[in-house]
Amino acid sequence: MNLENDDFLARYKLHIILICVISVAVALILAFSDRFQTSETNFYTQILWLLGALVVLAALLTMLSRVMKILDALKDNSAKLEELTTALEKIHTGLAQINKSTRISDTVKSIAFKDADRQSLKEVVFEKLQAKEFNAAKEIIEEIEKHPEFMDLAEELRDQAEQYQNATEQERMNQIISHIEKLIDDAQWARASAQIEGLVKAHPDSEQARNMRLILYERKQERKRILLAAWDDAVTNQETDRSLAILKELDSYLTPSEASALQEAASDIFRTKLHTLGMQFSMAVSEKRWADALEIGQRIMKDFPNSKMCQEIYTKLDVLKQNVDMQKI
Repeated sequence: MNLENDDFLARYKLHIILICVISVAVALILAFSDRFQTSETNFYTQILWLLGALVVLAALLTMLSRVMKILDALKDNSAKLEELTTALEKIHTGLAQINKSTRISDTVKSIAFKDADRQSLKEVVFEKLQAKEFNAAKEIIEEIEKHPEFMDLAEELRDQAEQYQNATEQERMNQIISHIEKLIDDAQWARASAQIEGLVKAHPDSEQARNMRLILYERKQERKRILLAAWDDAVTNQETDRSLAILKELDSYLTPSEASALQEAASDIFRTKLHTLGMQFSMAVSEKRWADALEIGQRIMKDFPNSKMCQEIYTKLDVLKQNVDMQKI
């Protein structure tokens, strides 16, 4: 209970007492005033007024006593509420710490079990190191180590974290650049770009950091040239599957004008591939190879979702699944 609340209750009690005293005084004055001593009143009437005043006084005192008890109860409840609030704040602090550890664990699990991507795990740890959140990086590595398939990765990351933590500023920058170069080698352009911008922000006066932008651009253009050459070769040799695989990767490198230039050739390849899959689907259905028909149909639906053939297969999908199940019996 704070001092402001105590002062408020004290003033409130004082006001009630004053009201009671004033009310009794008024009643007594009325009972013994000259007006009630005239011939129109008598001794018994004054006695009745006095008794009435005493009854009012008793009622007021009873009410005052109950109000006092209520105020004391409110004061006690307020004190208990403050104790509860303090306890809840302590619990909240503890839960916040648990939540932090849980988020770290969930981060690791979402990557390790959903994507099974070792590179993503490295990225998470490296981001913590760059932010100088060394304890968080350590907790993530410990969580990674709990999974047998990632124990070697955890050891690698632990060594990397120790080196980074004990390194000079220039050595840390060299480690980041080495990490970026690995991302570029793996054609992880978006991740590499994000790392480069973070590096430049941390070292705005470093020419070495700014040069990483140019390195990224040149390596990306080099990969684009390789893909275009492979595309031309696949189209010339009418290698439909290879052409489509190259086109899927090439798409992210092309400008709108370049994409328009390849659109006609790409459309021909798509039509050829769709026609081939359609023929295979029809043959599988006519020969009652329902499992093959279902597999081809699902591939058409995945690779050519906007085609008319996809819509037709979709309407027959339940029948195909039923035929596959019946054929297994």
